Amino acid sequence: MIRYIIQRLVSSVPVVVLVTLISFSIMQLVPGDPAAVMAGPSATKTELDQMRHQLGLDQPFALQLAGWYGGLLRGDLGRSILLGRSVAQAIAERVPVTLALALFSFALTLALGIPIGMIAAMRQNTWIDQAAMTLALLGVSLPNFWLGLMLIALFSVSLDLLPAGGYVPISLDPVGWFKSLILPSLSLALLQVGLLARITRSTMLEVLRQDYIRTAKAKGLPERVVIGKHATKNVLVPVTTVIGITFSLLLSGSVVIETVYSLPGLGRLIATSIFSRDYPVIQGGLLVTAVMFVFLNLVVDVLYAWLDPRVRYD
Repeated sequence: MIRYIIQRLVSSVPVVVLVTLISFSIMQLVPGDPAAVMAGPSATKTELDQMRHQLGLDQPFALQLAGWYGGLLRGDLGRSILLGRSVAQAIAERVPVTLALALFSFALTLALGIPIGMIAAMRQNTWIDQAAMTLALLGVSLPNFWLGLMLIALFSVSLDLLPAGGYVPISLDPVGWFKSLILPSLSLALLQVGLLARITRSTMLEVLRQDYIRTAKAKGLPERVVIGKHATKNVLVPVTTVIGITFSLLLSGSVVIETVYSLPGLGRLIATSIFSRDYPVIQGGLLVTAVMFVFLNLVVDVLYAWLDPRVRYD
């Protein structure tokens, strides 16, 4: 297993390098001038040139790229044009918010999606199955930003139970921190709950039709033993891959939800930086996001190999 993990780590390095190269190149091609944003609409040509020189934007592309990679090797992501501070520091403050939101949503997705899918498969063609799949279809069909607004209207405006937005650091108020993440997590998770429930149901139905399941039932084993001991692990093998994709979608979907609920997360920071042409923050944010995705895929691959040892020998 250790050899397999090392192989996957090594194969991830070119992916990260390629992502950094693409993100840096795209930022150079995007229309707009960050020097003009910094200097203001009334800046003269001389002032604009001075600002471009100060930001290093007057250098050739190769020199800018080499300087950026040199900074990465020193652990320096550059300095934000608009925030006027270290990009690494700005990102480090935002990542915990995004991770907390994604992990809350991920826990909800697993806690609801897998059981709903398994119960629906075990009660196929009954009212339980139909009700579960109707709810799953409803969750898939509702846009998360619209769902977020509806949850705010219900739980914040009408019932006054939960905050409509904002973020409370856990170090200041753990209860307030928990409350501030409930509605955003629900808004982000319900779409993935529907997808995971439908995939788990179809996978479970295939497993229940296998000969070893019929043999276990013919031996007179209780249903909980057949499901818990023989079916669940085989259901989790293909579902694990979907779970990895689900977490990736939760991370990417956090951009919209952080904006709806005014959460100071990494997605909102990147979105704000795109509108203001803050290239160092965009490049640093994309790099951190790419590393998170690569690490997530690595974890999924290791889990997949643990559940199905044949994967390690392919």
